[in-house]
Amino acid sequence: MNRLVAGAVETAELQPKTKNPGSPGFLFLCSGSTLMPMLLLDGALLSDRKLVRRGKVREVFEWSDTELLLVSTDRISAFDVVMASGIPDKGRILNQMSAFWFDHLRSFVPNHVVTIDDAVIGAQLHEAQALALRGRSLIARKTTPLPIECVARGYITGSLLQQYQAEGGKILGLDLPSGLVDGSKLAEPIFTPATKAEAGHDENISFAVVADQVGIEMASRLRDLTLQLFTAASGHAESKGIILADTKFEFGVTDDGELIWIDEALTPDSSRYWSASTYHPGQAQPSFDKQFLRDYLKTSGWDRNPPGPVLPADVIEGTRAKYLQAFELIVGHPLDS
Repeated sequence: MNRLVAGAVETAELQPKTKNPGSPGFLFLCSGSTLMPMLLLDGALLSDRKLVRRGKVREVFEWSDTELLLVSTDRISAFDVVMASGIPDKGRILNQMSAFWFDHLRSFVPNHVVTIDDAVIGAQLHEAQALALRGRSLIARKTTPLPIECVARGYITGSLLQQYQAEGGKILGLDLPSGLVDGSKLAEPIFTPATKAEAGHDENISFAVVADQVGIEMASRLRDLTLQLFTAASGHAESKGIILADTKFEFGVTDDGELIWIDEALTPDSSRYWSASTYHPGQAQPSFDKQFLRDYLKTSGWDRNPPGPVLPADVIEGTRAKYLQAFELIVGHPLDS
């Protein structure tokens, strides 16, 4: 029987060339005879680095005057709450899938990636840190992030569907046709930006609101880049038998005024990926993202308020399988160990 073991591994002193490279912040999932570590980060592992920002999943640390260290943990959130349990390998999946997309779409817009090479990053870390961060960290250029979630949608579902059902097609400056149902394909991809909430839910906003915040020229650039990236990514996903229903992009401005793509890139955390073979509008679609977790939580009795619950092992394993499947289909090879 599967069971969770909530035990941190032995903490090694963070000294170069330590002979005992255990890392704080790990939990383990026991599945049969397989022991899968989950990096949740508890603050001790990178205590010698300045913490710049802690998100639901990623932690950002100072690396140099011009660069940041981004670490993707195995934490998972749903309904804007971080779960008590992590998903083994999730951080590595997010990091390496982002790296794939940043490289694949680099001709459209510069991005923040300096390197994801474990050897380069590990050379400036203690041994325990390098071991724990293997495959789940990248060095990024510093920017001033724009306060906009740049969302592109090729299908209607989620929060936009809820607004559409409540208010009709003329929402957020859009003119959507009548008769759309959950999962309906839109005539063409649309730009539906949202606020970047520090806590709680992001809020869908119109293009006009974005223009008021950042100016019409920048708003137009953000819209055009978002739709170009989405269209190109959708084409790649379609060639793999996957529908990219929607996703979000984030952009930042460097000190010299260059607009670049930042944060994550088309991961199962930031995107809805559906199976083309089972797609049928008018119902919830089988997906390769955290919808598997959301579906469980809706029937779990949890009230959607913090703290998030401990997840059963089969839900953890099922979510991990969805993320791995998305990675392997999109990227075209197994996850690097």
